[in-house]
Amino acid sequence: MSITDQAPAQEHPAATTFDSLDPATGQVVGTHPVHTEEQVRAAVERARVEAQWWSGLDFADRRRHLTAWKAAMVQRLPELVDLMHREGGKPRGDAALEAGLAVEHIAWAAKNAKRVLRRRRVPSGLTMVNQSASLAYKPLGVIGVIGPWNYPVFTPLGSIAYALAAGNAVVFKPSEYTPGVGEWFAARFTEAVGRPVLQVVTGFGPTGAALCRAGVDKLAFTGSTATGKRVMAACAETLTPVLIEAGGKDSVIVDADADVPAAADAALWGACSNAGQTCIGVERAYVHEKVYDEFVSAITAKAQALHAGPDDKIGPITMPSQLDAIDAHVRDALDRGGRAVVGGAGAVGDRFVQPTILVDVPEDSIAVQEETFGPTLTITKVRDMDEAVELTNASRYGLGNTVFSKAEGVTIADRVRSGMSAVNGVITFAAIPSLPFGGIGDSGFGRIHGADGLKEFTYAKAIARQRFKPALELTTFDRTDKADQRFAKLIGVMHGRGAKD
Repeated sequence: MSITDQAPAQEHPAATTFDSLDPATGQVVGTHPVHTEEQVRAAVERARVEAQWWSGLDFADRRRHLTAWKAAMVQRLPELVDLMHREGGKPRGDAALEAGLAVEHIAWAAKNAKRVLRRRRVPSGLTMVNQSASLAYKPLGVIGVIGPWNYPVFTPLGSIAYALAAGNAVVFKPSEYTPGVGEWFAARFTEAVGRPVLQVVTGFGPTGAALCRAGVDKLAFTGSTATGKRVMAACAETLTPVLIEAGGKDSVIVDADADVPAAADAALWGACSNAGQTCIGVERAYVHEKVYDEFVSAITAKAQALHAGPDDKIGPITMPSQLDAIDAHVRDALDRGGRAVVGGAGAVGDRFVQPTILVDVPEDSIAVQEETFGPTLTITKVRDMDEAVELTNASRYGLGNTVFSKAEGVTIADRVRSGMSAVNGVITFAAIPSLPFGGIGDSGFGRIHGADGLKEFTYAKAIARQRFKPALELTTFDRTDKADQRFAKLIGVMHGRGAKD
């Protein structure tokens, strides 16, 4: 099976080009090459040459280049927003928000790379007091990035910007649904820097598979859990390390003391923004029984005022095959005894899905267990926060979640098995550049963003330098019995206390 999510209908084994389509109209947005395995390998080899130059720059020079790239993107931001709208169907306001947050991450990575990665002294310990110990984080070389279509700027730049700031070159394969977006910001980089340290290859599953096997030093992937497993299998052939940011089934937990109107507003936005096509989108709500009716009433009123359409706040479903998956989840929930207080069985159209709020849905239904990736939300009444946490953690996914509580928000969030949580807000962690982004379980592993995201694209380089001759010569065949006795006595004094009688 090829390494791709469901590909567009125009894919053909012999095709040398393919079209990206406007999901709202079906019109052609652009035509792009289908890069072959040989072409992908050639791109990686070119990137390796660029990596030698780029990694040879100091942190200040790389920061200057990344700042120029960021400025070039901002100066032509309307172009990018329009392309995101036409190629991915994203409402222009949402596209502008996404691009702006991505720029924030470029700025943070460029500014903080030196602080996080530079060589620094570390303690050498009493037994090795004659040694000076230091640690630095060095670039891996060439990073391969396979990006998604749902956030074609923000998500891949979470890997690309941090990999570049760490001193690597990058070869990026954007989704076949949004190739023009990837080509656009890579072109701005080359214009700003003058060298193709960031390159783009386009195509379908075989192009992504070729990138996995092309000799990159690490592969960062964002997409479905099933595809992530295929990426790992391909990379395992060459022992290429991977970073996987896969699916999610995030919850919002609403406590009895929560600001219910704010929680309802956040849950609806988390569920329906970007037409629900968000890995960290809200798909489940667990609401304390004391405020359950109020919450359902509030979110119902707000959801009834929303509509999905060409010029509405909710755009089209970008990947046509996802329409069937959303419809199956909704119908299963209804067949299992659930009720739709908004939307329902007729919510799924040819290109758009209307907001759907479901209640009384069994926990073992696919609408609760599987990633829906559409503008839907299940709401479940719970007796207390213990039950809310238990049900949240029952998912095999562990990406993000949201908690609304005035008194116990952080305490509740800390008990949730997820890589990230937001308290009294929704998806706020993604917009904070200093916080790492990633999940556990079927949501993947590894981190982008923050110091962890910079280190993700490096290897640790440790150096021990002898400052003066040691009192005990331990690493020599001339070591004496007396030296062994003195070493044993030293270890006993240092570490022998505290044992149980």
